[in-house]
Amino acid sequence: MNYRTGIVSSLAEIGETAWTTLLAQQGDANPFLSYAFLHAMHESGSACADTGWQPQYLALWDGDTLAAALPLYVKAHSYGEYVFDWAWADAYHRNGIEYYPKLLSAIPFTPVTGGRLLARDDAARAALVALLVAQQEASGMSSTHVLYPPQAQAEQLQQAGFMLRSGVQFHWINAGYTDFEQFLATLEHKKRKNIRAERRKVREAGVTMRQVRGTAATVADWEFFHRCYANTYAEHGSSPYLNLDFFLRIGAAMPDNILLIVAERDGAAIAASLVIHTADTLYGRYWGALEHLPCLHFETAYYRPLEFCIAQKIATFEGGAQGEHKMARGFLPQKTWSAHWLAHPAFADAIERFLERENGGIDSYMDELNERNPFRH
Repeated sequence: MNYRTGIVSSLAEIGETAWTTLLAQQGDANPFLSYAFLHAMHESGSACADTGWQPQYLALWDGDTLAAALPLYVKAHSYGEYVFDWAWADAYHRNGIEYYPKLLSAIPFTPVTGGRLLARDDAARAALVALLVAQQEASGMSSTHVLYPPQAQAEQLQQAGFMLRSGVQFHWINAGYTDFEQFLATLEHKKRKNIRAERRKVREAGVTMRQVRGTAATVADWEFFHRCYANTYAEHGSSPYLNLDFFLRIGAAMPDNILLIVAERDGAAIAASLVIHTADTLYGRYWGALEHLPCLHFETAYYRPLEFCIAQKIATFEGGAQGEHKMARGFLPQKTWSAHWLAHPAFADAIERFLERENGGIDSYMDELNERNPFRH
């Protein structure tokens, strides 16, 4: 089939209806792939050329119908990716070769597995991969990186000449628990005792929790959350990736997917977490605090969302990037994938050898983690 191809700098050029229809055709309900989320990233200025995330989406049309698309950015740095290639960039720099700009397919600042090769059928997906290969070869850029695709899409990219890299995240699985206590009963005694102690510290500090569904969140709620979020970044000596306009936009455009958990003490709000969810999966995303208390982060960003999952019968809680400490709270290791293509032959060979060693290490690490399963045997 002869597709019409294009490179778009704004999702508005594709349109919400066409984008949503394409996602529906492959049954992908990932909220971070939604038009509302991605368009908010771009239009708020959180992910744009000025912040080093220049949208350059690839699109294939069959007549006037969107047949396939790839979220793609020209990146001027490696911030906000969670699959770290700083050492690769440094090696290029030490050898007098430019690593940036590079091409990156990912959801900005969001280490969540989801479709990247978005297509209505296998033929369109194959054509999209071919377009990506042609685009990367014509661009003259150092490399192309596809982060957090499903394993099947990663393997399809491998067939097209990409090198695969694996990583580890920690996810909680709902075994049909009726309440939090039933979940705790499945854990080893020490883990169960520690969680109860952590939750007790928060209660004894006089903290109460308020859950705000996205449909009920006010501008004041969003302003408070962003204040907490920005303050936590500032305390770590960095600037927040996302601005208030972004949060206001997703609050208005996708409220059914949003839950805010606000911690209060002595009548004043002191911390908040934001999770995004579907009927099947909850994603731990953002957190911030104006006042720090022992275990407040665990209560606000883990235990309360776990209770929400149990109450709403949500099957999976994805806890975000890294965090081996999550295992003690009932999260188990899951393998993630990324795919990488480098134009420089010598560097490509060196990184291929590195990835072979690293991937073997990841497999061993997964085995080690699974031996430390926190659940009662």
